[in-house]
Amino acid sequence: MLKNKLIKCFDSYQDFPKEGILFRDVLPVLARPDLLEELTKEMANLEMVKNSDAIVGIDARGFLFGMAAALIAKKPLILARKPGKLPGDLITESYELEYGKNTLCIQKKSIDDFNKFCIIDDLLATGGTAACVEKMLFNNGKSITGLAVIVELSSLNGRNKLNSNVSAQVSF
Repeated sequence: MLKNKLIKCFDSYQDFPKEGILFRDVLPVLARPDLLEELTKEMANLEMVKNSDAIVGIDARGFLFGMAAALIAKKPLILARKPGKLPGDLITESYELEYGKNTLCIQKKSIDDFNKFCIIDDLLATGGTAACVEKMLFNNGKSITGLAVIVELSSLNGRNKLNSNVSAQVSF
């Protein structure tokens, strides 16, 4: 089963990026082409991906998994990046993390031709990052087909920060 293979592959780092945080690292999946291919195909075949016009990958690990799923699903990839990384007219929103505050930006013109988006990230923890992207899209009249993540830290209740209209949240 994919979930069991993924769990065995992840690394955990205590007190990173600050004391009291247990960081779950999904990047070892990238060193396993067989596992990455299986994961990517499953993500690309999710109804939330199929029903979207485009995928939004969240900075930075969401870029990797979002790009792979977008390639297989033949969907455009839109990037939600940290400040100072994108040129042009930007949609910007700040959010809280379990260890601080940050901001994400999306190029306004990158979403103009699309209405339905699937958000992809590596991990759902407190939900701040995904809720930030939701807010940016909703505030621009867009809809969301779902949020696909590889890992959900359910004890942090991140789903509770997400809009109830985002009915399909998936973790592998």
